[in-house]
Amino acid sequence: MGRSPQASQASKALLPITGMVLAAHGLLLWGLPQPTPAHKPADAQIVMETRLLQAPPPPPPPTAAPTPAAPPRQPRAAPRPAAPPPAPASVTQEQESTPNSAREPHAQAVPDTESTPHAEQPAVAEPAAEPAAEPSEGQGADTARPILVTPAGSAPLPPGSVLPVTLPNSATLEFDASGQVKGFQYSAGAQLQWQHDGQYYQARQSISMFLLGERAQTSEGLITPRGLQPLNFSDKGRKTQSAAFDVAGGKARYSGGQTDAAIGDGVQDRLSVFLQLSALMAAGPEKYPPGTLIELTTSSARSAVRWQFRVGASEALELPFGSVMALRLDKLPGKSSSDQRGSVWLAPAMQYLPVRIQLTQGQDDFVDLQLKKYLPAPQ
Repeated sequence: MGRSPQASQASKALLPITGMVLAAHGLLLWGLPQPTPAHKPADAQIVMETRLLQAPPPPPPPTAAPTPAAPPRQPRAAPRPAAPPPAPASVTQEQESTPNSAREPHAQAVPDTESTPHAEQPAVAEPAAEPAAEPSEGQGADTARPILVTPAGSAPLPPGSVLPVTLPNSATLEFDASGQVKGFQYSAGAQLQWQHDGQYYQARQSISMFLLGERAQTSEGLITPRGLQPLNFSDKGRKTQSAAFDVAGGKARYSGGQTDAAIGDGVQDRLSVFLQLSALMAAGPEKYPPGTLIELTTSSARSAVRWQFRVGASEALELPFGSVMALRLDKLPGKSSSDQRGSVWLAPAMQYLPVRIQLTQGQDDFVDLQLKKYLPAPQ
């Protein structure tokens, strides 16, 4: 029995649909889990487990390339120290320099000054070095000779002559100090303290300036029939240098390692020399008429030289202290025109203590100390 054409077409139309249904059932059955056969043991069955896995630590960060070190900074040049102010009584020390050593870069007012104040340098400089011998004043000088006095128009007194002395009483003197160095002008306060008990003496001079500190010199020693015999002399600025005097052994020894200097009776230091002149004049001013020369060995804290003074006339001075009559003594320079020159005025009314000291170096540099106050010690 044959199919009608309509039934045949309907069957052909159902074939794709039937295929799609069978495919969907197959996919569904394929995705379902299969049951475990009963004959398999329990431990052979598939077991699903959940495990917590720890993530591995992160890799370390890459090492940064070392940064090249910056080039070292060049240190800034330290400001040049200012010079200390000059000292009042000895006032200045010979401006000298040791062999193979440079002189201080700043100028000095007068040779006896370690250094002098500078306008833009509020500090205290170290003392300038001195050589074993001074070419200007000390070259060839016999520093072992005793004091030598040559009255005006007469022959020198025999060496070793005993010159009478009368020491001034203990006192404190205050000064106004002024000066100039290479066009720089300055002013300061200064003080001289003088004490003795008839056997021992001590003198201290100091000069100080605001922001520049203090410079001080000290002399101490014995009192003998010839006057002052220093034992120790110190000069203190930024550092301290000193001299020790062994008159019996004929040597002056210096703390800075300079060569010993030959000395003899009558040797003085840069501070005691002014007080020794006071003692000589006070004992007999008539023995020293104008024109008399007094030559004696004078030592700083680094070397010894021969100093020469010429006695002048009495002068009327107008000082901060007031009107004063004083005997003038001029310190003569050495062979060189650049050597120190100066004057000291000794007042009879104050037992010939110095009331003014003026020293000059070169053409323009100078220091001038003028008495402001006189304070005698209680008797």
